[in-house]
Amino acid sequence: MKNGTSVQEFTLEGFPAAQQLGKVLFLVHLLAYLASIAGNAVIVAITCADSRLQTPMYFFLSIFSFTESCLISAIIPKLLVIFLLGKQTISFVACFIQAFVFVFLGAAGFLLIAVMSLDRYLAICKPLHYASVMNLRTCCLLVTACFALGFTLMAGLVVKVSQLSFCGPHVIHHFFCDLGPLIHLSCSDTRSVETLLFVLALCVLLASLIITITAYSHIGVTIIGLPSAKERQKAFSTCSSHLIVLSLMYGSSAFIYMKPKQVNRLDSNKEAALVNMVVTPLLNPVIYTLWNKQVHQALRETVCRMKTSR
Repeated sequence: MKNGTSVQEFTLEGFPAAQQLGKVLFLVHLLAYLASIAGNAVIVAITCADSRLQTPMYFFLSIFSFTESCLISAIIPKLLVIFLLGKQTISFVACFIQAFVFVFLGAAGFLLIAVMSLDRYLAICKPLHYASVMNLRTCCLLVTACFALGFTLMAGLVVKVSQLSFCGPHVIHHFFCDLGPLIHLSCSDTRSVETLLFVLALCVLLASLIITITAYSHIGVTIIGLPSAKERQKAFSTCSSHLIVLSLMYGSSAFIYMKPKQVNRLDSNKEAALVNMVVTPLLNPVIYTLWNKQVHQALRETVCRMKTSR
């Protein structure tokens, strides 16, 4: 039995059934990737540029958009190389760096979703205390806590998986180095690592989900109690985009990770992960801009200023 560190590289299986469509898939995923990066970059830029959007809600949204961009940038470029050049190998170190970035930023993203839910709860249910509670210092502390907690929870897990023995074959049945398929490759006793992965995924997803559901339950009660239909519509419009985004994220991630036995249904996990990596990051900027009149107005004014300056 070889020690895990003696492994030099892994091979990413990708999508063998679609190999003949490599260049078409490369073009489709490249366009989706560039659109996702551009959309998230617009959200970050417009939040920094427009003083009306420099509020806690848009601060958290810009951090979330930046996190999404970093996450897909750790995964999609290698997938594009597989589609275009057929180069499926990835070094041991690069594989585990990719795995760590994915689970770390993924966990931080779900914690940010919970923080964004709390922000909406305070804004709608406790409007008189909102400005004093959700100040810049509090916002920065909450964001720092999300990333610190995500790093702390996931670093130990990734190190533990990297110390497993991999006896071969070293073919990862996925298009990136996800922890479930990596655990499946090991010839060690992986029960403790699988349990740890399941428990951590359960803790992050459930904690975020419970906070979100609790916050939106109170928000729903408050919105129903508002006296006029106009006020109810305005309050709901600030939450609708957030609800759509988190339903997409929770649905695909729960399908992938909240199963005690990670070796089962790897093919379906691959498809769900592709949705999580390509479709959801592409839809997020679209959803947040289409459902938000303030962002619409800020974008229009920015475009007008650019035209005037020319």
